[in-house]
Amino acid sequence: MTNPMLYRQRFGLALLFSLALPLLAQASEPLPSWNDGPAKKSIIEFVQAITDQTSKDFVKPAERIAVFDNDGTLWSEQPMYFELLFALDEVKRTAAQHPEWKTTQPFKAVLENDHKALAASGMDGLLKIVGATHTGMTTEAFDDYAKTWLSQARHPKTGKPYTEMIFQPMLEMLDYLRKQDFKTYIVSGGDTGFMRAFAEKVYGIPPEQVIGTTFITSFQYKDGKASIVRTPKLAHNDDGPGKPESIDAVIGRRPILAFGNSDGDLQMLQWTAAGSGKRLMGLVHHTDAKREWAYDRKSDIGRLDKALDEANSRGWTVVDMASEWRRIYPFESAVTEQVQ
Repeated sequence: MTNPMLYRQRFGLALLFSLALPLLAQASEPLPSWNDGPAKKSIIEFVQAITDQTSKDFVKPAERIAVFDNDGTLWSEQPMYFELLFALDEVKRTAAQHPEWKTTQPFKAVLENDHKALAASGMDGLLKIVGATHTGMTTEAFDDYAKTWLSQARHPKTGKPYTEMIFQPMLEMLDYLRKQDFKTYIVSGGDTGFMRAFAEKVYGIPPEQVIGTTFITSFQYKDGKASIVRTPKLAHNDDGPGKPESIDAVIGRRPILAFGNSDGDLQMLQWTAAGSGKRLMGLVHHTDAKREWAYDRKSDIGRLDKALDEANSRGWTVVDMASEWRRIYPFESAVTEQVQ
């Protein structure tokens, strides 16, 4: 005769297990914030192929190098690059130390919120602003300023901290790759020091795997204290052809996977594609005006034109954000249907 208590226990365990199965399946599913579209399929098939030891496409773990642009690829970049917003805020914060800025462009335009005059200053003006706010201090001081701003500043559209304007699907991709013994790098046109202020906490990418634009630094030893000072002289512009150049110099291995979102990433994708064996080159295409922004060929920020043409002609992976991502940011709920 069956013990009633034992029967109830077994029934309860069976019921609990059956209820947990869908949750377990969801937890084990790679890239859960991606719809089952061509981009997700290409990423998973690529990873499965290069990690299968019986496959002709197998790649040893030491050679599993993946590189990612930052602005527009791992987090949003509208209405302008977040680092530039940091620089503009730093001009205002430190203006009392520079009374000459009240009458000197482009700083005068920043202090007066004169966007027309700021735009008229062009790239030279922006470089002056970046130089004034990013150099002439120790690396530790700059790191403190960047972290303070990131903890306090809020995005003008969402009201969220900039470190929450990150793409949940790309966080999942980074995690998925690392679980398959990939080493993930940021290779971006942004300042290396600025990205290092948040990359490890936000993306799980340590500072030694962050590659960006750099200024020449100078070691100083004064009053028994050692420091590294950031000087105004540019050491390396990590944009366009500067990206593969720095990959070769810093990593020393050609990536087998590269992701970007703009023409500034084209040479990095070309460099990755030029290697032997199976490779994956991808672009995040900003097509979702409702949940994020829609822009490409005519945008002043993150222009995607030549790289999009080459991606389409060479069969690279192009992620249509509107149709292939179930959610954009970690603070959002996932949508059950594709956004039209």
